[in-house]
Amino acid sequence: MQWKRITAVAATVMLAAVACGSPSSNSGTNSGGQGDLGGAQEKATDATAKGPAAEVDGAKKGGTVTVLSDVTPDTFDPTNIYYTDGNQISKLMFRTLTQYRLDGDSHKPVLVPDLAEDLGTKSADGLTWTFKLKKGIKYQDGTEVKAADYAYAIKRSFAHDLYDAGPTYQLQFFKDGDKYKGPYGAGGANYAGVETPDESTLVIKLAKKFDDLPFYVAFPMFTPIPQAKDTQKNYEQRPMSTGPYKVDSYVPGTELKLSKNPSWDPNTDPVRHQYVDAWDFKFAQDTIKAQRQVLASSGPDANALNYSNLDSTLLAEVKDQSQLVKGPSPCTITYPMDTRKIPLEVRKLIAKAYPYDSWRKVAGLNPATDPPASTILPPAVPGFVKYELPGLNGTGKGAEDDAVAAEIKSELGKLGKANFELSWYFSIDDPISTQSSQLRQQVFEKAGFKVKTIGVPKAKLRTYVGNQDAPVNIGKTPTGWCSDWPSGTSWFPVLFRSDAIALGNSIGQLEDKALDAKIDAVSAKTPDEQLTEWTKIDKDILENYLPALPLYYSNTEAPMGKNIGHAINDPTQGLPEFTSIYLKQP
Repeated sequence: MQWKRITAVAATVMLAAVACGSPSSNSGTNSGGQGDLGGAQEKATDATAKGPAAEVDGAKKGGTVTVLSDVTPDTFDPTNIYYTDGNQISKLMFRTLTQYRLDGDSHKPVLVPDLAEDLGTKSADGLTWTFKLKKGIKYQDGTEVKAADYAYAIKRSFAHDLYDAGPTYQLQFFKDGDKYKGPYGAGGANYAGVETPDESTLVIKLAKKFDDLPFYVAFPMFTPIPQAKDTQKNYEQRPMSTGPYKVDSYVPGTELKLSKNPSWDPNTDPVRHQYVDAWDFKFAQDTIKAQRQVLASSGPDANALNYSNLDSTLLAEVKDQSQLVKGPSPCTITYPMDTRKIPLEVRKLIAKAYPYDSWRKVAGLNPATDPPASTILPPAVPGFVKYELPGLNGTGKGAEDDAVAAEIKSELGKLGKANFELSWYFSIDDPISTQSSQLRQQVFEKAGFKVKTIGVPKAKLRTYVGNQDAPVNIGKTPTGWCSDWPSGTSWFPVLFRSDAIALGNSIGQLEDKALDAKIDAVSAKTPDEQLTEWTKIDKDILENYLPALPLYYSNTEAPMGKNIGHAINDPTQGLPEFTSIYLKQP
């Protein structure tokens, strides 16, 4: 899943649709650093879970929570959401077939039925899944959700020309997913991959086995959408809510206001709460200013939070550690290079030149929460094995060292690549992004590269870097990734197969049939067999293809106002969990 842009890495990526309010007696923060990551994600399920969600000890009702966000979600259309922050926010508005419950003091994610009665029943051949649907679910206007609304939402997701940012497993795994183009085109609503034999049943048909489907249908893509209300690109302005909150107003790039959904029934919802009266999300804020406001908690800022990791320059200003939501996340942040435009030997020289140590300081990274990475898979994903290839461990001075710079310049000349141009986007109104870009430019030019940087507004950055064919050769999204669910199958097939480019998810725009075959061979194995095989693919990709430089594994350390209650970490997204938050003094 594509991860929120926490620092100036570039507009990055996001993780699995996950985690909601849980039966936890811990109403403070969740501590835990890199050492906790190994067991952070397991394929735990509870098919018998029912609503309502267990109450949070001491929770009160009322008030408005303000979110001062330095990052800007690019969409709130449920079909198109694929960044961790958009996904976390969407759980306030949209219920899905399944969802995650966070259990115990460790907030272990457990997959449970949400709008479905179960976690799906698989046919003997593994190609048909049947979900029983809950009855009596209503939208915010009081109208009842129909089985056809789930089917329509799925059909809508195939209109990838309109909704090009959302997850794309349905294009690969669902029946006729490579042919059907959504309900707006010639095929219309006639799609053989989904059926609704009655108002209580949804049937999904597959082209090939996809045993992780119950995890996939936790994405906001699988919230019901009535066809009569579909305004296509304008749907995000007034989406039909099934969650505890509904959209009052949305100004893209600036503000999202939510209020209570009167039609939400807590007795049917095993994961969400409706403690506060309203949410006010303010986007494109200055990082340092917003985090300083939250820590100071003066007046209304005591009811505010910021979901990006605390900038390291503010660590000394933290007087109360309980104001930091800490914990693991299954994410790796990388520096992608377009393999179609930059030859492998040049990519190796970029790796040699990269100023890891100085960049970490400029980006405001904290060694405790953002340790250097040497692999693609992060420690939180089952099967992770740590390895290090020479010069690829996320540390070092790179071409800041005069001797290294001279050596790289000489090697570029020998390759006939002197003054090879490197190009990327940066945010003109984000000081961290600007400073990081300037640092890289200085170091790369010192090493003999030519550099072209393109400044764009912060609110538009995700749109520019999200274009796989953008006129740059570095930093296209995803620049980092978080597990869509706890398995390597949500990493390598979706990020490094050749078709990932067309699907909009390619790290490094790799096109290699031999690698495709290796990935497919591992995907065909049992989940237990895959655990040891994905690490081999991980190492093969970095050693022989190098589509990106591993930079760091991201943990959570987000600042909260002093009046925020039950601020816990969602370990599957590396974000504060919103739906169980309350105000201590409403």
